[in-house]
Amino acid sequence: MTSPGTSASSGSGAWARALALADATPDTRNRYVDLLRAIAISAVVIGHWTMAAPYIGADGHAAIEHLLVVSPPTRMLTWLFQVMPVFFFVGGFSNGTSWRSALGKGQSYADWFSSRLQRLLAPTLVLLGFWAVAGFVALRFDVPAEMVYTGSQIALIPTWFLAVYVLVCMGVPWTLAAWERFGLASVVVPLVLAGVMDVLFFTVPAARPATWINYLFIWLAVHQLGYAWRDGLKGGGRSLIWGLAGLGALGAMVTLGPYPISLVGVPGQTLPGTEEILSNTRPPKLPLASLAIAQIGLLLSLQGPANRLLSRRKPWAATVLANGMIMTVFLWHSTAMMLLFGLAIQLGGIGLEPFPGSGAWWAVRPVWILLFALVMPLFVAVFRRFERTTGRASPPAWRLIIGCFGGCVGLAFAAIGGVNDPVTGQMNWVAIAAPFIGCWFAGFGPLATLTHRISGRPA
Repeated sequence: MTSPGTSASSGSGAWARALALADATPDTRNRYVDLLRAIAISAVVIGHWTMAAPYIGADGHAAIEHLLVVSPPTRMLTWLFQVMPVFFFVGGFSNGTSWRSALGKGQSYADWFSSRLQRLLAPTLVLLGFWAVAGFVALRFDVPAEMVYTGSQIALIPTWFLAVYVLVCMGVPWTLAAWERFGLASVVVPLVLAGVMDVLFFTVPAARPATWINYLFIWLAVHQLGYAWRDGLKGGGRSLIWGLAGLGALGAMVTLGPYPISLVGVPGQTLPGTEEILSNTRPPKLPLASLAIAQIGLLLSLQGPANRLLSRRKPWAATVLANGMIMTVFLWHSTAMMLLFGLAIQLGGIGLEPFPGSGAWWAVRPVWILLFALVMPLFVAVFRRFERTTGRASPPAWRLIIGCFGGCVGLAFAAIGGVNDPVTGQMNWVAIAAPFIGCWFAGFGPLATLTHRISGRPA
């Protein structure tokens, strides 16, 4: 193995740094975790770039459709592109490893969680601030409120994942302890509770608001399986059987049960005879747990060949490079898409003439995806710097927890409602302000920096 210095001389820029980091990687690292994270983010990006479908209507005005609405057969594609289970699975592996390492170094919970919280939420504030300013300016220039709402809501959809994932991270010391004491029971119990919530959702209308707790039950269970992988859950033939069983259970649920076939939300899809949203994701339901078992089983069965591939220098360096920009790509890929669509509309609707789902639309879609991919390096170059943590001393744990809850509530509102009301145009100040205030209370973000400067303390 060559030294990092040798690696750096073999290239320049980001690739050279990736080669250097690849050469310095210890043999004990599970490289497959990083590969799965990179594959999952790629699936999310391509899925979002495919489903959002603006077009120029017969009246010459721009409109936006959702591919899953206008082309129902494409709902099966969500079985491939719904990869949130993979994120929570690898998150369990990484968080378990990180917390155990922190304990071994004598690090406090506050220091550990502060670092995690900053890495996840600090760059998110930049995205939210961008859309708050862009939305405010657009409304002042008479851009239709519904268009601003739709654009910001689509761009901010990734924040729902962060809101849930941050809450799961907050509980790592206790969920890991539950895994160490109870083993697979710590997976089964939240899944059983999720099943109870599903029954209530479909049979007791008054109880439906309570079933949103499934955001924690479902994703905690998947996160617990990440601990299992960290502690020796193997791949091979047995995991392939799990994968096929999970796939079979998923097929049975959407065929014989009350669940829709799409594994992401379909706008306008409601329970028969009601206005209640019918979705496997709002709130999460058991089909997502079955998908998680299917994905985890199938992916673990490929662990051996994948590790052999990643033992080679260039494939592993490519994985390192992808992971080095993964947060920025995750946060900004939808913004890049919406800004390019907006530019096309301003240019007379160039490339947006075909109706979504038509043969002509599918023919030009690869061109759009290529354009999105070409502009993403610009976003990475500008916004990747915000992934760095401040190095500032962490506040007490109770402040981190309160700030975490406040920030996550705001992100959830942003993911659901964008930055403005689609009818009145009024700004969604709860969604905009709560994450900034929450992060300030947790000791980081622009408000915390401003506070430190006013008080004369070092930032």
